[in-house]
Amino acid sequence: MEILHKYFPDLSPFQIDQFRKLGPLYTDWNNKINLVSRKDIDQLYERHVLHSLSLAKVIQFAPGTKLLDVGTGGGFPGIPLAIFFPEVKFHLIDSIGKKVAVVEAVAEALKLKNVSFEKARAETLSTQFDFIISRAVTALPVFCNWVDPLINRNNKNEIENGILYLKGGDFSDELKEVRMNYRLYWIRNFFSEAFFDTKNIVHLFP
Repeated sequence: MEILHKYFPDLSPFQIDQFRKLGPLYTDWNNKINLVSRKDIDQLYERHVLHSLSLAKVIQFAPGTKLLDVGTGGGFPGIPLAIFFPEVKFHLIDSIGKKVAVVEAVAEALKLKNVSFEKARAETLSTQFDFIISRAVTALPVFCNWVDPLINRNNKNEIENGILYLKGGDFSDELKEVRMNYRLYWIRNFFSEAFFDTKNIVHLFP
């Protein structure tokens, strides 16, 4: 929890309580179904929660903004962001039903009211969202093709509606194949931990 206080000192007591509960919840569930890498569970707050919250360093979503978390897996980045932005609506999808059920149970334990869930693939959806968020589920060109039709073109936030993609390493070749505008944000500019040295936020927009 100390790492969250370090970068987000203005969390409310209710948010602090919700974030504090994440550790025990994920430790318990991870013993039943592999949501998070076994070697990462001890670094849950740095490698999963804080990584997810890096998006809050790029944008403060306006109330009522609708986000789709594609391939949410264990609920990242959607669950931490739903805690951080209680007036923003999140829809979390994954193709693995067991993971969707667990993440739904986590949200219920946290009393999150702004999150919905669905066992689905992005290609099968027709509802539009202001932003599509995800953590490196596939190559960028493939992902953009999946979700481009789902992006609402009516902007109401400080940056253009589109995709906010958490991705590490060298993906310059992927960007050459993307038929969208994009901006890159180095997460190391927000957080000093070595884990973030090669991590980026890619903002792609029509």
